[in-house]
Amino acid sequence: MDLSSLMPASGSVKTRKRIGRGTGSGLGGTSTRGLNGAQSRSGYKKKIGFEGGQMPLQRRLPKFGFKNANRVEYKPINLSTLQSIADVHKLTKIGVSELIEAGYIGKKHLVKILANGAITSPLQIEAHAFSKTAEAAIVAAGGTIVKL
Repeated sequence: MDLSSLMPASGSVKTRKRIGRGTGSGLGGTSTRGLNGAQSRSGYKKKIGFEGGQMPLQRRLPKFGFKNANRVEYKPINLSTLQSIADVHKLTKIGVSELIEAGYIGKKHLVKILANGAITSPLQIEAHAFSKTAEAAIVAAGGTIVKL
């Protein structure tokens, strides 16, 4: 046996239909396209989402609401979380880098401190935004805030 004697298995390879080569081929005339309609004509291209004249899905579904392209999204961090980080790592200053190391946020996230929980030790906290009650709680505990 050598490479010149290799052949595909019998029945595995079919010859393609040669459409539009005269009536004698059995595939002439309308060339398998049918008699009328857009698909029977040359240059036909179906529009994306076209459902044969039926009302398309994107027009049937209700539309409501508004997505603000300029929305600034913050990752919320509670005071109780900050206190637990400070207790575990024995920190007096907590910034974005400490939160990234602790795994609470990613590198691209903006941080907002919320007033859920209590803070007992005076901490210097750096974040992009603070709620008013969180700000008051940090200052009442003897800490300072730094807005980035």
